[in-house]
Amino acid sequence: MKTHNLYGNFYISPQIHPRQIPALIESGYTTLINFRPDDESWGQPKSSRIEEAAKAAGLNYVFIPVSMREGISPEQIEQTKNAQDKYDGKILAFCRSGTRAAFLWALSQKDKLSAGEIISSGSRAGIDLRPLQPALRA
Repeated sequence: MKTHNLYGNFYISPQIHPRQIPALIESGYTTLINFRPDDESWGQPKSSRIEEAAKAAGLNYVFIPVSMREGISPEQIEQTKNAQDKYDGKILAFCRSGTRAAFLWALSQKDKLSAGEIISSGSRAGIDLRPLQPALRA
């Protein structure tokens, strides 16, 4: 599984599966943030299955389902910020491709980092965060 560092201890990846939990622990992750709503696509593992495997292995697990059809809400941005503040250690946030996770991270960091730093972090991880510029500068 390929993960990308956005900034500090925050990493993103595409969808993970419960069978990947041991490898995530080996890689030093302590917290998982799942931004993918259940039943978004066929074959996707349910959040409850991932949570069960994560908690059984001693990982923190946060579920913030974000539907891109409905958009990102201020509450979801705040939940993302709170999860980062609450948990120490290496965080892996995931969704279908990793882009949604990067967008939520970016929006949660606008009070801590400049728009340029956020966009550069996304670029290094292979994610184009430039569409967020107006929101990051607001």
